[in-house]
Amino acid sequence: MKLLLTLILTTLLSMPVIAAINGGVEKKGLGDYNQVVDSKSGSPITQADVALPSKGWQTKTDNDGRFNLGAKIDAPTIMSVQKEGYKPFSLTIDGNSTSKPIVIGIEKTNPHDIIIDKDMYHIGDDNYSENSANAAEFRIKAIGPFYTKNFQFKTLAANEDAYLVIGSVIGIDTKMARDMGQSKVKTAYASAPQIFFNGNIIAELNLNGDNQQIKIPRNLLKQNSTNQITIKSGKNLFQTAYVDYDDIELMNIFIETKTKNLLSEEQ
Repeated sequence: MKLLLTLILTTLLSMPVIAAINGGVEKKGLGDYNQVVDSKSGSPITQADVALPSKGWQTKTDNDGRFNLGAKIDAPTIMSVQKEGYKPFSLTIDGNSTSKPIVIGIEKTNPHDIIIDKDMYHIGDDNYSENSANAAEFRIKAIGPFYTKNFQFKTLAANEDAYLVIGSVIGIDTKMARDMGQSKVKTAYASAPQIFFNGNIIAELNLNGDNQQIKIPRNLLKQNSTNQITIKSGKNLFQTAYVDYDDIELMNIFIETKTKNLLSEEQ
């Protein structure tokens, strides 16, 4: 039976980012510099790649894990932080969140984590209103109305659950996104983008945000075999003359596992 999960995020573009499932963000005085650190030890991470993909801007952290944003942030923008041996991390920043230096904690990968994709993708048809959520930040061409990727999955222990994580997504124009002030389109809204795992729908994304995690039903996992993740764009529900896909951008897709005991302690 197909499982449907409507994700309601606790981290919205309109709110300051304070934490994430695979890292954390904390306001902290560091002079004029931002910093990337190990989320557990607090040690600075050198030579981490920091990028604003939509602006074509990138840099590396120095020996103290510090970096300076060399681009003007005038609208919600995805910032990516990547380092070998660590889970890819991204967050949506704006002028308010970067008005003071920030410390970004990133987490080391676990043995069973699977990094599916660290690139940014634009899904849709390149036909969108200037009032669409984050439309001002779209810079890359659409690959079409859906994204799909095959990957190998080994085994899942009996005491573990697997989660699909989407680092950041912008551009969603659902009614919920409009009601929350993320989309400025007043006369229409779109259906939610849908997440499929091995051909079965497991989630809908109704809001833009960072580090969205979706529990993967164990019966859908093909252990020691090839699995497939597909993300389909929503559609303009007020356009009947033709199919008008909702344009969205997303990046950092991976699978992480958590032990059930750990999840109980966290709750």
